[in-house]
Amino acid sequence: MAVPKKKTSKMKSRSRRASAWSLSAPPRSLCPQCRHAKLPHVVCPNCGWYAGRQAIIVE
Repeated sequence: MAVPKKKTSKMKSRSRRASAWSLSAPPRSLCPQCRHAKLPHVVCPNCGWYAGRQAIIVE
């Protein structure tokens, strides 16, 4: 059975595990009403439109 020749340091093993924790930026789409960047499938925070209608009143 294979046995490692040297101990793996804490830094080496922790950095290997930490590589899977990297986060990517959330996707963005443009609001068809005001052309403002927003999250997909979410009411536009700028104008309040969603799915072709006024969902909330934004002041």
